Order: sequence, then C-alpha cells, then structure tokens
Amino acid sequence: MTRLDDFLGLARRGIDDGTFRSLVVSKNRRSGDALQSVRLRLIEHRGDRALSFVQRHATRDVTVNHPVQAGLDALGALLDPDASPSFAHATLHAGADEWQLRISRKGRQSLVRSARPLDAAPVASTPHDRTKQRALSLDLPFWIDLGLTDVEHRLVPSMARKWKQIDKFLEVLDGALDEAGLDAAQPLRIVDFGSGKGYLTFAVHAHLQSRFGRTLQVTGVELRPDLVDLCNRAAERSHCEGLHFVQGDLRSHEPEAVDVMIALHACDTATDHAIALGWRAGARVLVCSPCCHKELRPQMTSPRPLKALLRHGIHLGQEAEMVTDSLRVLLLESVGYAAKVFEFVSLEHTSKNKMILATRRHAVGTPAPPHDAGPALAQVDELKAFYGIREQCLERLIRGRAAASVTSRE
Repeated sequence: MTRLDDFLGLARRGIDDGTFRSLVVSKNRRSGDALQSVRLRLIEHRGDRALSFVQRHATRDVTVNHPVQAGLDALGALLDPDASPSFAHATLHAGADEWQLRISRKGRQSLVRSARPLDAAPVASTPHDRTKQRALSLDLPFWIDLGLTDVEHRLVPSMARKWKQIDKFLEVLDGALDEAGLDAAQPLRIVDFGSGKGYLTFAVHAHLQSRFGRTLQVTGVELRPDLVDLCNRAAERSHCEGLHFVQGDLRSHEPEAVDVMIALHACDTATDHAIALGWRAGARVLVCSPCCHKELRPQMTSPRPLKALLRHGIHLGQEAEMVTDSLRVLLLESVGYAAKVFEFVSLEHTSKNKMILATRRHAVGTPAPPHDAGPALAQVDELKAFYGIREQCLERLIRGRAAASVTSRE
C-alpha cells in the first residue's frame, strides 16, 4: 500500500460514511498544460451519487461528472507522476480532518493529517441542480454592526448584491489558496487594502479561520478613521481574534511579509503599487480588482489596423483597460506568478467586475524552480511598441527594483 492508496481510501471512506466535504488537486507538474487545478465535490446526478470534477484552466472552468469509483480512478490518474496532466499536491477535507498528500517528481509520497474544528457530522451529497450553499452564515454577530443584516440576522434587501460579491470572492479565494498550496500548519497573514466598511475583511477572517482551524493575522487597511474605528469596535464585540484595522493606504502601510494581499477597486496606478507591494512582501496570493484605467490612455497611439476602431473614445478606453491589465499579468508572470484576468461577478451585481488573480509558483524561502522572465518581458515590449506606450507603472516598479538589486550586489 502506498500513501496514494491510503489517500484514495480516505476519500472513499469519507464518501461512504458521509463526511466527505471537498478534495482539491493542485500544482500541475506539466508547465505547458493549461489545466491548473481540479476541485472534486460529491453530488447526486441522475439519482446516483457522483464525483463532480471542476477543472480550472487559465481562462475557463470545465465540469465533468463521474460515478464514484470511476471518479476515484480518475483522481489516482491525476496524481500519477508519469501521467499527463500530473499533479503533485492533493488536499482532502473529510469531517473534522484535513489530509494533504504530496508526491515528488521521483515518486516519493507523504501524507499529513491536521484537525479542523468543524462539525464532523455526516455531509449528505447534494443534488446536481441544488441551491448554492453560501460560504458564511448570516447569523455571525458582526454583520449587524456592519449593517449587512438586521437585528434578527435577516439580510438587508439593499445589501443583496454585496452579499453576492462576498460569497463569490470567498469561492475565488479558496481556489487560489488551493493552487498556491498553502500549508495549514504555517502562519497565515492577510492584508486587505482599502477595506472600507470591512464586509470582505470580516468575511475572509471568519471563513479562513473556519477552514484552517486556527487564529489568523488579518489586517484591514483603510484611510478613513471613522471606518477604522467602526470595524475595530465590531471586531472586538464579536471576539474576532487576529483581526484588526489600521488607518493608512498603500503609501503608508507596507507589511514586511504577507501571504495573501487583497486590493479591490484601487484606482488607476494604485493597483500597480498594490501588486508591487504584495510581490515585495512575498505574497503567495495576490487578488486585485482594478479600477479607473487612466495611465495608458493618453499615451496610446492608434496602430494602422485599429485606427477606425480606436477613433471612438469608448473603444479607446476599453482597449486601454485591456492593454493595462494584460501588461500587469505579463509582468506578474515575469516575477514567478501564475496570473489571469477574469470576470468576478456579473455586471448586474457590480460594474467593477474584473479581477486579476495571481499565485506564486513556489514557496517563499524555498529554491525557486528555473524561471525565464524573458518571454513575458518580450511580450511587454511588443505591446508597448505596438501602441506607442512609453511607460507603465508596474513595469517601472518591478524593473526598477530588479535594477537596484543588481546594483546592490555589485
């Protein structure tokens, strides 16, 4: 019996006794493969239990359903070092336990268990067309202080869109943490810039404390002192250990180390400063929702094939937005992140619905795998030349730090 066999047996046991919650495979060994991770959940499909595989690619998700045994066989194949695709890491949540399986390129296997303070009562499989379950309960006391619910913990109607955004964000964050392969036994430091009234910051703290089963360091950074005071009072009343809020912004608050950096709706180049700050602090996960793409628009010329398109101001603005965020992704890739741009929630819920999500390809403090920044930077140069762009803020921050690092070594 191998550790992989033990892991598959634990998954099977969780399915049989009703304690199976979720299973994620991550860290694809095949660098050229677009498949980034696979999340498994137990469903009811056509009257029988099945394993639903949500395959996360760079630009889309694909769902495939398997009968239970066929699904476990497919899971074993995904973890085979000689297969393609081949994943090195798998995490099983079953009852109150979290099991992490790691398989090296040479086939060495390790299986680690950690307890999670969750209700270990059996979890029934859910219908394929089930009503979506929210990640958090509306009964949490801080929602009343923040105005999301009334005193009887009923959702305030005007906050329905905010609640939708919170729920979707936690889903995105869970996937990113799985891809980053964060160790549940290590400290987890999270910084949320522009935290505002704290809806998202409180939600992240509550959700991840439940997921990892321990106190986290979650900091909300907000420029308005009245909101900082409101959130700190709410955190104290609700006994949210490890959660606090500070007055400041990207210019005044720079943590030495952070695991997850969040910056939603940072205006124009503030998004670039947030990304650079997270990169300098060694963040494993960067989550940004850009806003107000102003920097490149006045610089952009209209290449001949696009003159008729870009003579319209609205098209030029949309093109500047796409070019800006494409450059940001390429620059993140040049410093060792896997990054993508996607729609966060539909436009009916918010007009600011684009998100940049980046996960570091290797753990801080561990030897980085061979990484060639050249191809990504070459594409940056090509885009700038095509549109006549002279400079871009994130490029200046990244290349400036790299040049300073070389100078200091000399």
